[in-house]
Formats: sequence, C-alpha cells, structure tokens
Amino acid sequence: MAVSPSVIAKPTPESPCPCGSGKPFAQCCAPIIAGTVRPETAEQLMRARFTAHVTHDSAFIHRTYQATAKLPFVADEKEPDIGWTRLVIKSHELGGQPDLAYVDFSAYYLDRGREFSLDEKAEFKRLGGEWIYTRPLREGPAPIKAAHPKPGRNDPCPCGSGKKYKHCCLGKA
Repeated sequence: MAVSPSVIAKPTPESPCPCGSGKPFAQCCAPIIAGTVRPETAEQLMRARFTAHVTHDSAFIHRTYQATAKLPFVADEKEPDIGWTRLVIKSHELGGQPDLAYVDFSAYYLDRGREFSLDEKAEFKRLGGEWIYTRPLREGPAPIKAAHPKPGRNDPCPCGSGKKYKHCCLGKA
C-alpha cells in the first residue's frame, strides 16, 4: 500500500531538516536561515530557501534573491499557505565561472489531497562571498532526451528495411 505524502511540519531544532539532507534542522538549514552560517554551495542555499518556505521565513527568501536583496523587506500580510512535502535535488553543477552554479530541483507540495511538483533549474551567483539566487533558467520538468539519435537522411532506416532513411520512413515520420 502506497503511503500518502504529508505536509512538512514546522521543524524543531532536533527534528530532521525539511530540506531532506537527513541532518537535524539545528545543524543544517537553521543557522543559514538565521544568518550565523554562510552557505558554502549553491545547493546549500537552495535547501535553506526551501526550508524557509516551509518555516514561512519570507525575510530570508527576500534577502537571498538578487532582485529583492537590496530592497527593504515588507512582510506580505497574506502569505500563501502552501503545504510543502519534500525537496528533491536532481543536480548541482558549477557554471563556467567559479562563482556561478546551477541547481536542478523539484519541490513537492499538496493541493486538495494531491501532490504536485514545482520543477526548476535555478541559477545562483556568489557575490561578495555569499551565494544568492539570481533567476530560474528553466521552469517545468527537464526536456526529455531521445534514447537514440535521430537518423540522418542517408543512414540506414531504423525500421530494418535495408533502405536509406530518406527513401523509406523519412516522409512518414
């Protein structure tokens, strides 16, 4: 029997961190959100931003987003109450420069009893020694890559006829 996903409760210092690292909250994202520890990687900042969404710490989200970081924080009176269930980091890659990184992730949430995902590939930059979320590079799931390369016009037809692709199935595709 499948287990239904449940909304992550606001963490206590000893409870597992909502980011899914397996570490206790007090030793994982709590010090980053509090500002006592700097994230060493873009992935750590991404995990802390997710945890800040779970804990409704809008100020942290505001100051770690490049577009709003230098603006004064004004609390939103009607904060969205999203029931986050889990975070899955699919990849963490360094960019072409040492202070540029990308994190591909899925953040899952419940809506009317069904689990949905917010999929994104995000860009992060290290400015003044601190990682900051700059922008989404892709929203939605990653494009599906073909298992086999598309045949060229003069390649043998993949249907197995023995003819060239251009004389067989090219016009039918």
